Amino acid sequence: MDTRRTLLIDAFTDEPLTGNPAGVVPDAAGLDAAQMGAIARELNASETAFLTDDDDSDRRIRYFTPTQEVDLCGHATVASLAHLHDQGVLDGEGSLRTNVGVLDVSVEEGVAWMAQDDPSVETVDLDYDRVGETLGVDPAALRDVGADLPAAVASTGLPFLIVPVNFLEHLADADPDPDAVADLAAAHGATGVYTFTFDTLDAASTLHARMFAPGAGVPEDPVTGTASGACGAYLHTVDAFDDPPEEMRFEQGHFVDRPGLVRVRVDEGVRVGGRAVTALDGTLVVPSSDGDDIVEA
Repeated sequence: MDTRRTLLIDAFTDEPLTGNPAGVVPDAAGLDAAQMGAIARELNASETAFLTDDDDSDRRIRYFTPTQEVDLCGHATVASLAHLHDQGVLDGEGSLRTNVGVLDVSVEEGVAWMAQDDPSVETVDLDYDRVGETLGVDPAALRDVGADLPAAVASTGLPFLIVPVNFLEHLADADPDPDAVADLAAAHGATGVYTFTFDTLDAASTLHARMFAPGAGVPEDPVTGTASGACGAYLHTVDAFDDPPEEMRFEQGHFVDRPGLVRVRVDEGVRVGGRAVTALDGTLVVPSSDGDDIVEA
């Protein structure tokens, strides 16, 4: 019976059971998509990363939510990089081949960094009454900041609908309708809706964010790397800063009891970074590839 080493690694944090948990299967050689999907459902993390050897990069990496394969996932990448670094496989700079291409990655002083795809940012006009009802946020809290910071669809590999909110209390009280959020994201060709405010819990942070992607099987993601990269590109595109910081710090996850911190740098390109810590290290029994969808812990 086939078994595989399987880990749960908390990304964008250095404290176990905080941040964003990702499944990591460090040796996924020979597993097909159905088996990977079954393992992802069993682990029930928002994403699980599957690593295999690759001729053109340090590793091939694929990502599965409990319901589908996705092309890119920031926190599962950071988790995988932290594991590869701990195992002595990756020290300094390296590369991972994803469904969207080869990513330049590195681990610097315990922080895993991943380069993002070339940014794309397109501002959009929103019906704030509809969006407010969708997110469970007072529309006035959206119009207030929207006068200076327009909503946009931003991508550095995956597209997100970026929606600024004026104050943290309104973001904290958000009570989204999952079906409506999925429809809103789909209407703009986005993976999910990323809402943020410059009103933060920690004075050293740049912003506080929440991200909802029920259409991808993730009602609320605790801490989101790819969306943070997209938001970093957005902030630079809309000139949100008079003097852009060299590195931005994005808080997320506090309102789902999984606080974490994403580091974002925007210069010649966009890079997303964070720490990670292993919370669980064990094995799973892998189902056969003939349609058996049960995985035993």
